[in-house]
Amino acid sequence: MNKLYYIANARIPTERAHGIQIMKMCEAFAEYTDVELVVTDRASKTKEDPFSYYGVKNSFRIKKLWCLDAVRFGKVGFRIETLSFAVSALPYLLFKKGVFYTRDEFMAFFLKLLGKKVVWEVHMGQKNLLARLIVRMGAPLVTISRGLRDLYPSASKILVAPDAVDIEKFDTDMSKEEARKILGLDTNDKLAVYTGSRLSWKGVGTLEEASKILGEVKVLIVTGKPHKEIPLYLKAADVLVIPNSAREDISRLYTSPMKLFEYMASGRPIVASDVPSIKEIVDESMVYFFVADNPRSLKSVIEDALSDEVGSTGRAQKALEKVRSYTWEKRAEKILNHIHDWYSR
Repeated sequence: MNKLYYIANARIPTERAHGIQIMKMCEAFAEYTDVELVVTDRASKTKEDPFSYYGVKNSFRIKKLWCLDAVRFGKVGFRIETLSFAVSALPYLLFKKGVFYTRDEFMAFFLKLLGKKVVWEVHMGQKNLLARLIVRMGAPLVTISRGLRDLYPSASKILVAPDAVDIEKFDTDMSKEEARKILGLDTNDKLAVYTGSRLSWKGVGTLEEASKILGEVKVLIVTGKPHKEIPLYLKAADVLVIPNSAREDISRLYTSPMKLFEYMASGRPIVASDVPSIKEIVDESMVYFFVADNPRSLKSVIEDALSDEVGSTGRAQKALEKVRSYTWEKRAEKILNHIHDWYSR
């Protein structure tokens, strides 16, 4: 493969998790092939250089294309933005040669229609007309979970590749006390930490309800922080929490939470919802499970993890050992090997 075009209908930089995943994957792909990231020119809240913002090597090109920035107008605005980005991207890519990798089914469909070598990475569990047509046209799929894979039983070329982590950025020698001093946190507190967004399916509401009955244990919800600061917050924790809801399929079945891999790499004890998407990666030898959407269960399991010093240390160590096989480089290599097989037949 001479070149890989990663096409993302997204603004870069963005404070949202998909921006991290896109940039990390482009960096990892660039270890093996020439990479160009094609994104929208939508205005970003940060003016920082994307490579610096995400802490990735400047080893690939970023091409920004015009689009109508209408996302703020809801679903209709998003469709207008998607169409306008396609109007810019498709002519730009028309005469390019290589593999065209995208998370957008709209772009995957039209690129496949143009006879391009397309790979669609699935994150959201789309079952619309375009998704069905992409599968029928024989385009390879990469899904981030087995739950997503099971949505496309007729796909002839499909790979499950969960998300990943930069282990060296999270598995550091920094002590809990050092991290708390840097962040201005009390070194004597018992601290349960969550990092990520407040989308309803993330289950933050369950953690907030649990915090009201946790007594002396303090809960710290970290949201909207630059990704490069997250390792500090993880190191400052006594226990890390993934409270995913079981009420929505995206949380219960489809997601592959980057925070899970980051938590595992930090070496801190983890309390997680007992949902299939998380149990694809870890088991009870690595984390403490609680009943999803149940604040009292979460409260009880956090207290168990904090009181079980020997057990929690052992589970955290097993999680760290397991996560060493989930790096961005290994994920990219696995995907590229499959792309070679898919398009060399």
